[in-house]
This record gives sequence, C-alpha cells and structure tokens, in this order.
Amino acid sequence: MKIIADNSMPLVQELFSPYGDITMLPGREICSEDVRFADVLLVRSITQVNENLLKNSKIRFVGSATIGSDHVDEFYLQEQGIDFSNAPGCNSNAVIQYVISVLCSLRSHWMDQTVGIIGCGNIGGKLYRILDDIGVKCHCYDPFLDTKKNKHLVSFEEAIKSDILSIHVPLTIDGPFPTHHLFNDQVFLRLKKDILLINSSRGAVIDNKSLINFLSTSSSQVSLDVWENEPNISLPLLELVDICSPHIAGYSYDGKIKGTEMIFEAFCSKYGIDYPGAPPQNKFFQLTPTSINAAVTATFDIKKIDHQMRDVLLKKTGDISAEFDALRKNYPKRYEFSRYHLTKNTENSLVQNLRKIGFKIT
Repeated sequence: MKIIADNSMPLVQELFSPYGDITMLPGREICSEDVRFADVLLVRSITQVNENLLKNSKIRFVGSATIGSDHVDEFYLQEQGIDFSNAPGCNSNAVIQYVISVLCSLRSHWMDQTVGIIGCGNIGGKLYRILDDIGVKCHCYDPFLDTKKNKHLVSFEEAIKSDILSIHVPLTIDGPFPTHHLFNDQVFLRLKKDILLINSSRGAVIDNKSLINFLSTSSSQVSLDVWENEPNISLPLLELVDICSPHIAGYSYDGKIKGTEMIFEAFCSKYGIDYPGAPPQNKFFQLTPTSINAAVTATFDIKKIDHQMRDVLLKKTGDISAEFDALRKNYPKRYEFSRYHLTKNTENSLVQNLRKIGFKIT
C-alpha cells in the first residue's frame, strides 16, 4: 500500500508505517502526479482534494486531520467510491486556547464583558460551555440549532451587539445560511465601535475589504488567524489588525496528534485492521500562576506570534505566499492547557476557574 501524507502531520510514520510505504510532502505542493499510484491520501486543510487532484489515481481512502472539510469535494469522492474521514473536534481545545490567549492579551478584564459566539458547533459550543462555567456572560448564535433546546441561543442581531465576538463557522457559499462574507459593510455598521472581533474559522467569512474600512473608522480591536486569499494575504489589513497569526489557532501539538489518531482509527476500520491505540503522551509541565491571564499567557503568548509574523511579512512586497506558509510550517510546538499542572502553591481562588478552562491540578 502506498500512502501520501502532509509532512506537518505528527505520528504518521509511527501509526501508518506498518501498513504501507509512506511519502511525506508539503501539503500545498501535493499534486496529481504525487497521488497517481497511491492508495491513501492524508492531508490537512491547505490541500484541495478534488477531481483535479485525484482523477486517474488509485486513491481509495482520504483522511483529513482537520475539524472542517470545505477543502474536500466530498461529492466527487462519493461518486468515485473513495472513503473519506476527517477529525471533528480534534483541534477544539487548541482554538479555545487561542481565543482565550487573545482575550488575555487585548482585554485584561474580559471576564466582565459579554462574549458573542457565532457558530456553536464543536468549537463554539465548547467555548460557550467553558466561558459560561467560569461566569462569563455569552450570547450565542447558530441558526442550525434548536432554540427551544438551547436556551443560550439568541438572534444574530443580538449576538453581534456583544463586547467581544468570536467566530466559529464553516465557510459556505450556498444553503439557507451562507457564511461567505457574513461580516460585510452592513454588519460592521451595526457592531459596537469598540468591539473586539476574533476570527479563527475561515478567512472569507469576513469581507476583508469591508474590515479595512471598518478598522479605519472605529476604535475596535481585531484578531485574525485566518485571512481571505491565504496564503497571499492583505498586507494593508495586516497592518491594521491588533493581533495577527498565520492560521495556527488550531495548531497545537496535541490537536495535531488527535487529528492523526482519529483518521488512523478510520483507516483501520476501512481496511479491517485491529486498532492498536495511539502511543501515550507523557510530557507535562508544572505551573504556579498568579492570575488567569498569567496562566494562559504562560502556555501560549499570542503576541510573540504576532510580532514574528509582522517582522517577516511587512518587510516583503508583492506575493508573500511562501513566507506565510513558512511561518505556518515552522510554527513552534505548542501544548494545550491540559499539559500544564497547577502546583499546590497556586492560590485556591484561581484553581477552580483554571481547572474549568482545562488546566490540571497536581
């Protein structure tokens, strides 16, 4: 069996090598010639999996170690009898760590403000439960959920009146509630002028030209992890946002491991292999924080990522695709909250809220 895999995926060799010959390639560079004689394709979100890539190939299984699947033409795969599996929820903890890190960096008193959550699926729903559990008031919008069963849901209009907005939706063009350019000129006019807007979903959910206009006329704050036209993003927009990052919100090492494990389990199911389980992860860290903000920043300081991205990209002119991809590919290993154990010296008043966010207690 021949297996082609994105070279940013951890544990591929450890898990898949007993069952086939593996070739690891940069995800954005995987082409039809690479997969022509392959049986299995393992990707992340930067690889477009469609007829152009798979036509005349032998591929029988596609695994995407990602929570979303808008980079995969699932209809084409179904037509061709190609099995597909992705990894819903694999990076939810990582994205939540990113969102809370942004809150700690830009709003020191964020726990006293109202947070609007647009999209309450795997990530948005978990973010709501965590924030609600620590006493943060939330307004959530998701048109696909039943408001009778989910009392925390409000209308889109009510949600966007929040002090802080965090976006967690897939990118859709069609259907009853398309999200492409969901945030446009008309919506920006209705936001609070001092709002904090965080997007870690898909870049084109926000009309980036409209966002530039909004930022030029308001005192709002914006944190963007995803951008229209990635990887050749808008440098004028980059200069205006308060925090920038190269599509790494879900890029924790733990999230990557979980994504690989989830598609490996689906691979085993397809090929009748007894799932052997994943190797244990035994690396942990001790922490004695003095505040929630200090604890979060100790695990993930988003401002360091912001400074590095500006330093690299704002020195360039023209196409910056290669530099953006390099920042993403070389992003340092990040561990989630669960890898950090609070020592006995941590103040009792902090322990419970930090535990609810995801930290462990020694």
